[in-house]
Amino acid sequence: MVYAGKKKMSINEDSSAIFHFHQVLRSFVRACYAIRMKDLTREMNTNPEKNFPLIQASLSDKEYLNPTLVFKNAFAEYSIKDFDYYIAIAVYFSMGVFKNAEESSLISPYIHLTKMLDAAHLILERRIQKNQ
Repeated sequence: MVYAGKKKMSINEDSSAIFHFHQVLRSFVRACYAIRMKDLTREMNTNPEKNFPLIQASLSDKEYLNPTLVFKNAFAEYSIKDFDYYIAIAVYFSMGVFKNAEESSLISPYIHLTKMLDAAHLILERRIQKNQ
């Protein structure tokens, strides 16, 4: 995303790394779509007293207590095809130098993806704590 928003810059890495990133992000979106309807609050260790800002990241208080809300909200606003398009555009702009890129259409899906990553990390952390 950093490269997609900067004009006159391109990624100097091997293009296969960019393709791998594209595939991983697409798989992540599909995993989020699959768990969007699950109620994980009963299965996780939810302790509101441990609500530290760094752990909460980009999540609201409500989303922190129930991370599946992030997935529900994201897929209420965007479909899997919309996220695929967003990822393809981000990769496309990241691979070359473009002067007139429309970045405004990239912001909202980027925010949803960031929140989904934070929610997925929170779910993983809570499951680990529960199993200990």
